[in-house]
Amino acid sequence: MTHKAGFVSIVGNPNVGKSTLSNLLVGERLSIITAKAQTTRHKILGIVNEVDYQIVFSDTPGVLEPAYKLQESMLKYSKSALVDADVILFLTDTVETAGKNEDFIKNVAQLDVPVLLVINKIDLTTQEQLEKLIDVWKQLLPKAELFPVSALNKFNTQNLLHRIVELIPVAPPYFDKDALTDKPERFFVSEIIREKILLYYQKEIPYSVEVEIEEFKEHTDRVDIRAVIHVARDSQKGIIIGHQGKALKKLGTEARRDIETFLAKKVFLQTYVKVSKDWRNKDNFLKNFGYEQK
Repeated sequence: MTHKAGFVSIVGNPNVGKSTLSNLLVGERLSIITAKAQTTRHKILGIVNEVDYQIVFSDTPGVLEPAYKLQESMLKYSKSALVDADVILFLTDTVETAGKNEDFIKNVAQLDVPVLLVINKIDLTTQEQLEKLIDVWKQLLPKAELFPVSALNKFNTQNLLHRIVELIPVAPPYFDKDALTDKPERFFVSEIIREKILLYYQKEIPYSVEVEIEEFKEHTDRVDIRAVIHVARDSQKGIIIGHQGKALKKLGTEARRDIETFLAKKVFLQTYVKVSKDWRNKDNFLKNFGYEQK
C-alpha cells in the first residue's frame, strides 16, 4: 500500500483563525486560542496519522512588523514555514483588509509548492462580499486554490483536508505513527497558563508576559509543577498578583483545571511572578524561553 507524508504550513496575519483551523485539522487542541492578536508565539507541529498517510501541520505566529526581538523571532518562524513545506495554507478571513503584509504575500506567490488560499470566517459576510473578496485574492495569489471556510463552524474544512491529502507526496512517515506533536508536555502547560493571562488581563500585560516551567515532577497519582510568570516591569508584577493575591490565585485555579484535563492527572501547581526587565529584547531570555535566535 502506498503511503503519503508531508509538511503543511499554516501562515497568515494575526487573528485570522490559524490556530482554530490547525486544532480542527489535527483533531486536538494543541494551540491556545484567544481573541487577542499574537496569541501564538512559537511554531507548533500537530501530526495527523492515518493508515496510508501522515500530515505534519505547522501552526505559525501571525505575520507582523517586528517591534522588538521577540517579534523578530516570531516572524522568523513564519518565514521559515515557507521554506520547508510541501503545501502552504495561506489563511486570511472576511474581516481583514486583503493584501495586508504585501511583501509576505509576494513571497508566497513566488513559491513552487501548492498554495491553498483559505478564506476563513465566511459566516461573517454575504455571498456578494465574498465574491468580491475572492476576486481581489485571485489577483494577489493567482496560482493558489481557493477554499472559503468557517473553521469555527467546521464548514468546508473536510474538503480542505481531502485536498491536502491529495497534494502531499508519496513518502514514509516522518514521525512515529502514534506521535501527536514535537513539543513536550511542559511546553503545553506553559501555554495553558499563558492563555489564562491573555484571557484575564488587559492591554499590554499579556504581551509582556512569558511563562517558564521550572519544575515538572511526575508521580504515580499527580504531577507537581512550579511555574514562573516573567513580566517586563515592576508595575506589571502587582497587576498579575492582584489585591491580596486574588488575581494570581484565580489564574492558578483556572490553569490547574485545564492542565489536569490535558495531562489526565491531578496537578499541584505553584505560580510565582518575577520581574525580568525588558526580556522581550534580550537574547539570553529569549533563548532560555525556547525562541530561535539569528
